[in-house]
Amino acid sequence: MAGIATNIHAESRTARPKHVTEAPWVKWTLIGIALLYLTLLLVLPLITVFVQAFKKGLEVYLSAFDDEAARHAIILTLKTAAFAVPMNIIFGVSAAWAIAKFKFKGKNVLITLIDLPFAISPVIAGLVFVLLFGAKGWLGPWLNAHDIQVIFALPGIVLATTFVTFPFVARELIPVMQAQGVQEEEAATTLGAKGWYIFLKVTLPNIKWGLLYGIILCNARAMGEFGAVSVVSGHIRGETNTIPLHIQILYQEYKYASAFAFSTLLVGLALVTLLVKRFLEWKQEQSET
Repeated sequence: MAGIATNIHAESRTARPKHVTEAPWVKWTLIGIALLYLTLLLVLPLITVFVQAFKKGLEVYLSAFDDEAARHAIILTLKTAAFAVPMNIIFGVSAAWAIAKFKFKGKNVLITLIDLPFAISPVIAGLVFVLLFGAKGWLGPWLNAHDIQVIFALPGIVLATTFVTFPFVARELIPVMQAQGVQEEEAATTLGAKGWYIFLKVTLPNIKWGLLYGIILCNARAMGEFGAVSVVSGHIRGETNTIPLHIQILYQEYKYASAFAFSTLLVGLALVTLLVKRFLEWKQEQSET
């Protein structure tokens, strides 16, 4: 019996686990389903946008951007992003630093509030701002008395866009800062370093790739936001229409070539965002090795 037990023990030590693999048809079926799904929902729509945009030639494509309302839509979109993205950077860095570096009551509540725009429809967010800052809203009479216009103007568009996009920077930085820990900041403090110096010389170099990643995503969403901006803008052509709203108007007026021409701007932005995202991920992997 002792010999049998010894042999069994020896065989268990020398036995190697066999790799469990699926049949080849399972692998290729799953790959085919994924490729078909991406082709129908991503590749074909992208190709359609560019085909329709250049269907009538380059001259017609370029003429879509000669309209004064079109140029104003582009400028307004850039202005909105120029205001919303920096505000979200400040909020995102501050919130991520507080959540990752400090212990305080209500931390989970703050994290939940940061995720709120992901759970609320952008249209609902726009309606909330109308109820707050509209002519008959809670703050409307005071704003009218001081000749301050928020709804149907740039401030309302910026507020709606900022609300929709503020989770992106914070959500990218929170896990990065939590993984970083507080040891380096504590060491810098013991050596006599102060707040801003610690942030610029210790914290920022460690979070720079995550911060850039969040900024890229935030900017892309800000320039492509439709729902919330549609509610607070009033659809005033040449005044409060951003690029997505201008595309909608062109399409409703059966100006398909111009609508698709403008759509290529947002599609191009999305493609550039993906390329920059992949580059930042590669740089982060290189810095960690």
